[in-house]
Amino acid sequence: MDAKKNMQLVRGGRGDVRACESPEEVSPEISEQDQEIFFRVIAEDLTPEQVERVVNPPRSYPREHSVLATHWHPEFVPLELIARRIEAAFPQREEELIIPTQHNVLLHWGPYAGVEVDCYSRGFNQKVQLLLHFHESRLRGENAGVLRSMLAHTFQYRSSQLFDFLATLTRPHAERLDEAARETGADAALVEFVRAYALKIEKLLEQHHDRIPPDAIKNKLVRNFFDTLRPRYGDGIINKAQAFLKAVKQLVKEGFSLGYFYRTTEIIEETRALGGCVVVPHPEQFWPILLADYDVDGFEVWNPQSQRYTEFLIGVVNRKNAAQSALRPSARRFLVFMGDDTHMGEKVKEPEYQDGLKAEREVGLQPAWDDLSIGKQLILAGMDKAGIIREYKNRLDG
Repeated sequence: MDAKKNMQLVRGGRGDVRACESPEEVSPEISEQDQEIFFRVIAEDLTPEQVERVVNPPRSYPREHSVLATHWHPEFVPLELIARRIEAAFPQREEELIIPTQHNVLLHWGPYAGVEVDCYSRGFNQKVQLLLHFHESRLRGENAGVLRSMLAHTFQYRSSQLFDFLATLTRPHAERLDEAARETGADAALVEFVRAYALKIEKLLEQHHDRIPPDAIKNKLVRNFFDTLRPRYGDGIINKAQAFLKAVKQLVKEGFSLGYFYRTTEIIEETRALGGCVVVPHPEQFWPILLADYDVDGFEVWNPQSQRYTEFLIGVVNRKNAAQSALRPSARRFLVFMGDDTHMGEKVKEPEYQDGLKAEREVGLQPAWDDLSIGKQLILAGMDKAGIIREYKNRLDG
């Protein structure tokens, strides 16, 4: 083995043993392999193998007769393939409410449409997210022109975070890199390794900007690119690189200006003007929103990222309903929602590159509905999944 190239044997991401270059050996030139990886990472056309992974879920749930899915992300996976997956996963379903909520892009599913939108709550100086749901008839013609423009602006602004992320690495932003290195124990060689590939990604984005699908311009492009390097460099190096990248990304997010997002009240007002409904997802990440007097239909009390306070949140919703009823007996009650927060793009990746926890999520599957302890709180609140489906449909259809 050539000592000058500082090669070592490692177990690659596909389980085979390969020669692995050290971080110091990354060439600044963009190779054919770099190009191939880049286009593979941004590709939206599915191979036959990927289609099979989408339409054939690993498990089915024949005992589920009610399917509620109001918080999930198709990403670039065609809706007709996802419909086949849902059919296979819930073969005995009798009632359903399925609405996709792509980030800042309205999508339709049957008679309904939805979106998850980023916005800014000035009262507590924090970015929050809202789920907006509509009957599709509300969005026809020019009715939704203002909302679509607001979403397009938000989509473009959020996408710009990728370029800030890369610029932090390539310019570089020394203070952020030093802090991320301290947090993750990254040494100088690893930092330079990450920077070398960040420069390549930045150049590839510049060279091929007119060929890149808009939905591919997001932070996960960097994560996915580095994951494809596992067979070459091994899990050890790439795991360290990913930890460092995650820390840098978090620092970029913290420094990202919130002033360009629309205010929460503006998004809610436009949604209500169109006859739409509003749900607050994973509110445990945005505690102050529980205290704000926003005009919303309900709160998500569980999703795979937010499970710790489910019973407490159901109690909060119950108390808010009691207080509201005492003041305005005719007021619509706040509803309890659970979201699977499935990202379908995770399921088309080769298994060795998947985030295991995210890949396990299933559109319409929220086990917490059947948890006995949580069920007790739901009974006290007078809510269950089938009832939520019917009541929320009535609001959307009204």
